[in-house]
Amino acid sequence: MTLELLPAVDLLDGQAARLVQGVAGTETGYGDPVEAATGFAAQGARWLHVVDLDAAFGRGPRNREHLGRIVAAVGPVQVEASGGVRTADDLHALLELGAARVVIGTAALEDPEWVAEACARHGEAVAVGLDARGRTLQARGWTASGGDLFEVLQRLEAAGCRRFVHTEVARDGMLTGPATDRLAQVLAATSRPVIASGGVATLDDLRALATLEPSGLEGAIVGKALYAGRFTVTDALATLAEEAPNPSARPSQPPGTRASQPPVAGAPEREGSRRGGGAGGAVHSPPTHPADGGAG
Repeated sequence: MTLELLPAVDLLDGQAARLVQGVAGTETGYGDPVEAATGFAAQGARWLHVVDLDAAFGRGPRNREHLGRIVAAVGPVQVEASGGVRTADDLHALLELGAARVVIGTAALEDPEWVAEACARHGEAVAVGLDARGRTLQARGWTASGGDLFEVLQRLEAAGCRRFVHTEVARDGMLTGPATDRLAQVLAATSRPVIASGGVATLDDLRALATLEPSGLEGAIVGKALYAGRFTVTDALATLAEEAPNPSARPSQPPGTRASQPPVAGAPEREGSRRGGGAGGAVHSPPTHPADGGAG
């Protein structure tokens, strides 16, 4: 399968913005988020990853109107919504706005019983965000920490959560390349699909992530590289299509096994297959000519 690309649209005070390592006050603004979202959709993106940064920082759901505008403007492109989803009301509000999937982050640490219930009730419409610095999970807009990445992953998978979004916080917004070694450990520790976020800067970074698709990597969230004009969504989709594994060329493996990964201390035994069944910054213009390869 081809690795899914999820261009990111982060919402801050009603504008598209990008932060450095998720730190408030490091943002760069990119104007109207609907313009950014429709630009990505026009280039062929099938999913968008939309984050309410204000909600993540505990400032309240200031950007739901804009999420609704994005959903309405980009259909049939699907929207994955994230940021500040800590209660059932938050989750239901985003689903009612038309989000195809909602990512729950902080609550996975603070209210794991509710997260398990939400996963059971909403199935594929819920993913769990595992934002970490190394093995230490980050919460509340990455302003608080606590919990071991692999212990929480194991617990939530056992509780029935079907998909995880892993962000390496130290790489987010840095354009320093994805943390592929850590990501490989995460993939080895779960039988559920994983979406990666943080650090992608070049098409070669996407190629590196594509090599992890047979191990269960389902998608890659890309933000700053698109806004900075490192490449376009069109470029990224073409690259991922070229790198898609050819199932007929893969070596055969016994049923229930997958590509080997480095062992992870304390990781659960792997079984089955995934497939069956992220004030005051400078302001820049959002992408205006997607097909021309302008800043995306």
